[in-house]
Amino acid sequence: MVTQELLANLAQDYYQANMNLAELSSKYHLSRYLVNKYLDEAREDGIVTFTIQSPDVRNQQLERQLGEYFGIKNLYILKNSADPKQNLDNINRFAARKVESYILQSHVIGTTWGSVIYNIINEFHGGVLENSVFTQFIGENMKYHSEAGSMRMVERIADRFSSEYMTLAGPLYIVKDDTRKGMMEEIAATATLKMAARMELIFTSLGTLDSIKSIPTWSKNVNKIFPQVNLEQVAGLAYGRPYDIYGNFLNQHHDTTFGLDLNTILQTPIRFVVVKSTFKTKALLGALRGHLFTDVVTNEMVAQRIIFELRKGN
Repeated sequence: MVTQELLANLAQDYYQANMNLAELSSKYHLSRYLVNKYLDEAREDGIVTFTIQSPDVRNQQLERQLGEYFGIKNLYILKNSADPKQNLDNINRFAARKVESYILQSHVIGTTWGSVIYNIINEFHGGVLENSVFTQFIGENMKYHSEAGSMRMVERIADRFSSEYMTLAGPLYIVKDDTRKGMMEEIAATATLKMAARMELIFTSLGTLDSIKSIPTWSKNVNKIFPQVNLEQVAGLAYGRPYDIYGNFLNQHHDTTFGLDLNTILQTPIRFVVVKSTFKTKALLGALRGHLFTDVVTNEMVAQRIIFELRKGN
């Protein structure tokens, strides 16, 4: 018979130490099914309780103001605190709860890479989703020495939910049209892209031209990656593609991105983005104008900078 001590130990390792189901299964010599079952029992028995985050952590006035201006319903703006670390913790936890609620209702979930995604995944409670698949839908960003690389990310999030995952073995950009087309016709790629075309949820962050230039391979060849694009017009990158301050994609006539086509991506019902840094103010402004995402989580600092940019006439 399972003891209260075991339930408490499992809960402590899962919720406080952020151990995943595989790690708990190994540590306690239990199947993942039993680990998940006992975690449910810990909640039912009152060993684990949750505090719902108060709406006061959000600036609902700013949400209404910008939400109405840009015509976006699901805009969440978190209040600033005096502690920068607390600000990051708040946005990570808040975004994680929102994304996780969507994940639990979805069967095919697409994600990308980056430290924003990495940190939010660490906040997921997780569980067992037997009928869900996590998938890449664009190629790798070539940060092979990063914990937040694209292939590791889709594996990491799938592990959190004991689910299947599918990867897209190829770089984010392939400049030769014949090569890119040929790789997309390979068996492994077509299987992943076919699954990705069924995505109900995309969970991602925003990129910038500087983030592309921070990767040596892309930096040396940026003009080949984005041919016929005026780089000075690039406000941000979404789904690997550059767009301007008005949310217009700049490379639609010559898209070198390896992955799912942009039109299919934009048909995904829930496209969730998290923006923490004021360095991405113009990127978010363009994304909001172009309705590139259905759900946006950010903070007061970024929101106030957006208002400043609007008043400047940008």
